[in-house]
Amino acid sequence: MKKNINKVLYWTPRIVAIIFIIFLAMFSLDVFEGSNGFWQAILGLFMHNIPVFILLAVVIISWKREIVGGIAFVLAGIAYIIFTAIRFPFPQNLISSLIIGGPAFLVGILFLVGWFKKKNN
Repeated sequence: MKKNINKVLYWTPRIVAIIFIIFLAMFSLDVFEGSNGFWQAILGLFMHNIPVFILLAVVIISWKREIVGGIAFVLAGIAYIIFTAIRFPFPQNLISSLIIGGPAFLVGILFLVGWFKKKNN
């Protein structure tokens, strides 16, 4: 039973992080709706996906070092909440912060729990 819990604790943050990154990448597809040319659309797609590339690199590093993923995803959630609090009025920033910042915090906490569990064993 304990081995199954360790497997779940190992795989859950990685799978949730990949799903979260795909969710963020979907927002970048709006660059194809406008009347932009091909190169403008490619540049817009690249610019929209910079956070996706950063989080993807964090997941790759975190695959073996959970502490990196824990800290990075928690900091990403905090940075997003600060960004939305500065940019948007209160009711909108709360909802947006929960939609984007919430999963980032969840992934970060799951990585930290996995790291703490591995450290204590």
